[in-house]
Amino acid sequence: MRQAIMTRPGVIEHREVPDPVAGPGEVLVRIRRIGVCGSDIHVWHGKHPYTSYPVVQGHEVSGEVAAVGEGVADLKPGDRVTVRPQVTCGTCLACREGRYHICDNLKVMGFQTTGMASDFHVVPADHIVRLPDGMPHDEGALVEPLAVACHALGRSGMDIAGKKILVLGGGPIGNLVAQAAMGMGAALVALTDLSAFRLDVARRCGIPVCIDAGREDLREAVDRHFGPDGADLILECVGVNATMDQAVSLARKGSDIIVVGVFGQKATVDLGLVQDRELRLIGTLMYRHKDYLRAVALLDMGKVCLGPLVTHRFPFSRYEEAYRLIDATRDGVMKVLIDMEGEEA
Repeated sequence: MRQAIMTRPGVIEHREVPDPVAGPGEVLVRIRRIGVCGSDIHVWHGKHPYTSYPVVQGHEVSGEVAAVGEGVADLKPGDRVTVRPQVTCGTCLACREGRYHICDNLKVMGFQTTGMASDFHVVPADHIVRLPDGMPHDEGALVEPLAVACHALGRSGMDIAGKKILVLGGGPIGNLVAQAAMGMGAALVALTDLSAFRLDVARRCGIPVCIDAGREDLREAVDRHFGPDGADLILECVGVNATMDQAVSLARKGSDIIVVGVFGQKATVDLGLVQDRELRLIGTLMYRHKDYLRAVALLDMGKVCLGPLVTHRFPFSRYEEAYRLIDATRDGVMKVLIDMEGEEA
């Protein structure tokens, strides 16, 4: 089968390797789509702190069951699926408490262990998430980032229905956080960004309030849309000091801020203000199986619009070009998909 391997930062090579075989309790998945995300680009630049080379990437995928191993009874060849890419130890305290997404020995396919940038990949059956029959593979590949959004919203512990939600950052994750909040019944969702391109994508996805933070005063805009009581929940989805400062300054007393953005540099936070307003800064990492199920349900009910998010696609043979495009076109790219179909092994 074909496999793409990043041999060193900035270099992806293609090779032929033997087809894998599903063992007991495992599933052989034929990969159809692969999404490229921001963390993949960190690896491309050699700046991911927990990834060494060579590495096979690919953790946002959709495909079909090609074969099942002994003991797998609830899946069959042809089923549409996606894969939860976490590899956990099962023995640490977090795993024993069911919080395996923060496993002490967590590995993620495509970063610390082999990813799915190949025609086939074998995974444990409990890592498989069934997709509805007929769900487009493009949508299936975006279940993973949508699960990130669902988990982030769940970290607040509040029922999102009827709440007013402010999302700082209109990249793919911020967009999906806003859409997931809408799908969960939020009364008002507003998204902010500096990019006219990202704000346009957000509007085409149906996000009702899109605020250009570079053209209007953010405090005035938030007051206008949310009223004197402000937002019930703020989610920072950029990962830079500027938006973290905005989140803290805009938060009403006693409210929560979910830190979704991945900070490349150490953040500086006004903890005096956090204390004075009794704010809660809540971290969020990845997802659990239930977040995948929530993401699939939102898609199946038509609560999330993914079409405008997919701005580019490449065949598998041009995998490296996807990374180069993202690198060169930061303000004109949202989600890039690798299409495995049409170039059969």
